[in-house]
Amino acid sequence: MAEYLIYFNQQWVGDHTREWFLSRVEPSMAVVREMQEAGVYVFAGGLEEGAPVYSADATSGEVVITDGPFVETTEFLGGFCVIDVPDDETAKVWAGKVAQGCGWPQEVRRIGAKPE
Repeated sequence: MAEYLIYFNQQWVGDHTREWFLSRVEPSMAVVREMQEAGVYVFAGGLEEGAPVYSADATSGEVVITDGPFVETTEFLGGFCVIDVPDDETAKVWAGKVAQGCGWPQEVRRIGAKPE
């Protein structure tokens, strides 16, 4: 089995009404329940919009913690889930289910080997 990250950038969500977003809660949670029942669920969560963001940079030799994203960017992570499945094909199926449940695009990437 391998772990995969399924994620979206907040900007991929698009502009929708509050009612539309509320209509996505049940389909999204249904996918999470399906993952749990299938035994592939590791973790899932959306990131709080408007919450503080901090960056840690140690490239100067000292750790510097600053407010805000590390780099200026037009896109930022909106949410993600981690699944544990046997192969890329299975991961793509789950990414499709998440995209369908949420109503916006998702990307899926295999997570590298855990450090020893």
